[in-house]
Amino acid sequence: MQSDNLKSYLHLHIIVFIWGFTAVLGALISLDAIPLVWYRMLIAFVFIFLYVWFKKFSYKVPLKALIGFLFLGLIIALHWLTFFKAIKVSNVSVTLACLSTGAFFTSLLEPLFIGRKIVFYEVFFGLMVVFGLGIIFKVEANYIEGILYALCSALLSALFSIFNSKYAKVYNPSIISFYEIFAGVLFISIYLLATNSFDLAFFTIKTSDWMYLILLSSICTAYAFITSVKVMKFLSPYTVMLTINLEPIYGVILAILVFNEKEKMSFEFYIGAIIILSTVVLNGIVKYYKK
Repeated sequence: MQSDNLKSYLHLHIIVFIWGFTAVLGALISLDAIPLVWYRMLIAFVFIFLYVWFKKFSYKVPLKALIGFLFLGLIIALHWLTFFKAIKVSNVSVTLACLSTGAFFTSLLEPLFIGRKIVFYEVFFGLMVVFGLGIIFKVEANYIEGILYALCSALLSALFSIFNSKYAKVYNPSIISFYEIFAGVLFISIYLLATNSFDLAFFTIKTSDWMYLILLSSICTAYAFITSVKVMKFLSPYTVMLTINLEPIYGVILAILVFNEKEKMSFEFYIGAIIILSTVVLNGIVKYYKK
């Protein structure tokens, strides 16, 4: 059992490292956010479909749940669209620092959607996050558009987590992912058809972009999602939470190594980012000990 725990912990770090690399891949791919997300979700859907088919999971779900999956597929598609748009108009460091606010959007939205009481320390931590964001806004004014897209992405991520949590307790995670990713591809396809965007240029992709897209869709999306569910059988929620909070750190370090000068920010930016990330970790620690 101890061996399983150690293997799962190491595996989780690998998965979080992979998730951190997602933002770097988004910056390396030359496609704009909409075609990037469409291809990512389409290819990931194929991989998940093959996995579900191989495992012989049942596709049957109640109609009400199916409608919920389709709605959440739209939410996750919008989350990824704003995430990659933020990277395109700013950089990886700014996007990941602001994306870390997702936990606090969740704390603010949970009382509205599931009736949970507002917790004092969460309000305090929320103010700390706002303070950290204020520093970033002040010193990185040229990245305002990217900051706003990243905050929008964090808000959508929080909404997705809140609504998806009730389904995750009832249905097979692979089946949930199957329908949600399919819905994302469907809704983006409808938009692309309505705007006549399916032209020759849309399907003209460089070889390097194809390589990055396949890596993004297979390893960073389908594989990482399915494997993350498995390791949670052996690790406590506290361990999982603390490890996942390392994603922005891994992502920023990788971005600096890959893009060098483009990702080097001002000293004040890193102060603001550290305030946000530290608050996210402290929030998780307090929650764990209160439980």
